[in-house]
Amino acid sequence: MSITILHAQVLPTDTVPAIIKYTTENGATKFDSELRPLRQIAGAPAPFYTYFWEFGDGGFSFEKDPIHQYKKTDSVKVRLFATNNYDDGKRPPTKPRPIKPLTPKPMLASNDPSGLFKMGGNIELKSNCMPKPGDDMMLVFGYRNKATNGQQNVNGTVAILYNDREFANNNFVLAETRTYNNEKKGDLKSMLTTAYVPSKKNAPVYYASLTNEMPSTTAFDEKVLLKDKAKDFKSSESWRFENLQQGEERFLFMHFKTTPEMVKDTNAVVRISAVFIPDNPLLETEFFNMELQIVASHDPNKMVLRKSRMNYRFTGKNRELTYKIRFQNTGEGPAKKIDVAANISEVFSMTTLRVTKTKPEVVNCDSAYTGQSCIKTIKGTDSVHFVFSNIYLPGLQQKGVNDADSTMGFVEYKIRFKEKPKKLPIKSGAAIVFDKNEPIYTNRAVGRFKMGLSPALIIGYGFPFQTDNKNYLNDKNFVIGASLAPYAPHRSYWQVEVYLNTFKENTFLVNTDVGISRDTIVNKIPYRIDRKDNYRTTKIMTINAVPLQFRYNLNKYIGAGAGTLVSVNLYDKSTDELRYRLIPAQGTQVNLNVIANDLTKRFSDINASFFADVQLGLVHVGPSIGFRYLYDPKTNNSRMGTYLTWKL
Repeated sequence: MSITILHAQVLPTDTVPAIIKYTTENGATKFDSELRPLRQIAGAPAPFYTYFWEFGDGGFSFEKDPIHQYKKTDSVKVRLFATNNYDDGKRPPTKPRPIKPLTPKPMLASNDPSGLFKMGGNIELKSNCMPKPGDDMMLVFGYRNKATNGQQNVNGTVAILYNDREFANNNFVLAETRTYNNEKKGDLKSMLTTAYVPSKKNAPVYYASLTNEMPSTTAFDEKVLLKDKAKDFKSSESWRFENLQQGEERFLFMHFKTTPEMVKDTNAVVRISAVFIPDNPLLETEFFNMELQIVASHDPNKMVLRKSRMNYRFTGKNRELTYKIRFQNTGEGPAKKIDVAANISEVFSMTTLRVTKTKPEVVNCDSAYTGQSCIKTIKGTDSVHFVFSNIYLPGLQQKGVNDADSTMGFVEYKIRFKEKPKKLPIKSGAAIVFDKNEPIYTNRAVGRFKMGLSPALIIGYGFPFQTDNKNYLNDKNFVIGASLAPYAPHRSYWQVEVYLNTFKENTFLVNTDVGISRDTIVNKIPYRIDRKDNYRTTKIMTINAVPLQFRYNLNKYIGAGAGTLVSVNLYDKSTDELRYRLIPAQGTQVNLNVIANDLTKRFSDINASFFADVQLGLVHVGPSIGFRYLYDPKTNNSRMGTYLTWKL
C-alpha cells in the first residue's frame, strides 16, 4: 500500500495587489480593502497596516475605511497605498480601480476641510511612509489660500525640491505627479533670481513631523533669494496655479520611487522641500521642509540622530548633537504613561543633556502641579529615562480614532561631548514602554564621521630612489614628497605617497686604448691615433611612489605601516662618446670627440622595494618622525631610512 502526499502550492502573497471595495449610500462612497495577511517579525509588536487613499478627484484620506463625497459623476481611478508595519514582507502592490460615482445630494456637495494644514501655512507636505531603498513613497502636496492672506484670488507657482546635494547619489525619482486643478508645468529656474524667501527663524518656514513646530507669522527684515535655498537640492519641479479662492485647498499627488542607490544608512535623514511662490508681492514666499528618515523596514518607533554624518576635523568638545526618539501607540486603548529609555554613549557628557521638544507638549514634572501632564528626566551613568506621566495618547486601533498623527509622539534632546571623541561610530538605541506593556526596542541611531582627507609633507633621508640600487648603500639621498590618507584615522587606514622626480646625470669612462699607433686622416691631414677613450653619459629621470600602504595607529602617538615603494624610470638616455688623441706629423696634438651611440628609452625599468616602518609623534594629525626599513629583492639589499612628516 502506498500513500501519495500532495503538496499544495503556496502562492507568493507579496505580489497580490490591494483589492479596493466600495459601497455607495445617500450619495456618499464608503471604501474598504482586502489585503494579504500580515506576517509578524519575531520579537516585534503586532503588525498592522497604515493606509493612504487617493480618490481620483483630488481628495485623499489616511483612514482605514474612509467615506468620500464626490462632487461629479465622472469616472475616476481610486488608489490605495497600504504600508505594512512590523511585517517581514513587501508592501502590497497598488492597482488603480476605476469607479463611476453616483450623483451626490446637494447637501453633501462639498467635503469637510482636509485637516492637512496643521502648521498653519499656505503649503504642507505629508508622506504615507518613511522612504525605504528600492520602494515607493507617496507624497501629498497641499496648498491653499488661507483666510489671513486677505486675498480673494491668488495666482502663483508651487514647487518641489528634492535629492539633497549632501548625498552623492540621488535618493528619489519623481515617477508621476497627478494634478486635479489645471496646474501647468512651470519653469522654476526663471524665478530663482527674483523670488525671495525668509531667512530668519521666526519667518514662515514650516517643518514636517520630525520637528512639529508651529510657525510664527512675525514679520521679518531680512530676505534671501530662492536660488540660495534651492542650491541645496539637485532636482526640482514646479507648477503654475491660477484663481485659488480664499479658503480653498488644492492637492498634488506625487509618486516617488526611491532609488536602490539611496543612502543605505538607516539613520540618515533626507529632505524634501515645498515652495509656495505667489505672484502678489504682498504675500510671502513660503517653504515647507520635510525631513524623512531612511528605513530598512516600516516601524513607527524610531531613534533619529540629526546630521549623523559629521566632519571630524571640525568636531570638538562643544559640538552638540540632536537626538529624537519617535513613538506611536499602536494599541487598542490610550496610553497614560510612557517611559522612553535611551542609552548614552560614553563619549557624551551627561550633564549637558537637555530636553528641547516633546510631543505631547508637557511641562517638567519638577514644576507641575498634582495630576498635570509632565515629563521627568532621570539620568543614569550610561542611560537616561524620559517618563511622560498623566498624558492621554490614543491608540491607533482604538475605536473612534481616525487620525494616526494623534497616536504619535516624540522626545527630542541635545547633548555634548566630554572631549573630542575618537574617530569611531557613535551608537545609541532606545526602548519604549507604554504603561505596563513589554518594551519596544527601536533601531540604533549611529553617528559616523566623514572620512575626510589628510595631506602631509614628507622629508626623507636614505631612501633608494633608483631602479638599480646595487650601489645604494653608499648613496644617501634627501627627498621631498607628499602623502594622502584619511583624516585622523583611529586605527587602520590606507595611505599613498609620491615623491619629487629625481634627475641624475653621470659620465664615466668605459675603457681606454693607449699606444694604438694607427693612422687616420681628418680633413685631408694625416694623423696617428695615440689614445682612444670610450666615455658613456647616462641621464635618468625617476619617479618614486608608494601606490598603497597599510597603516595602523596603535594610539595617538605611535603608528606602524607596511607597503611597497615603486621606482620607475620615466626617461633613460645613454650616450657613448669616443675621445681620440691624434698626433700629426708636424705640430701639436689634436683631440677629437665622436658620438658613437645615442639611445633613449622611456619607462625603461621598474623596481619595487618592500618596507615596514614605525612613526612616533602626533600620528593622527601633526608632526611625527618615521623610521623605515626597506628591502630590495632585485638586488637582495636592505637599508634603513628616516623621514619627518606633518599631517594636516
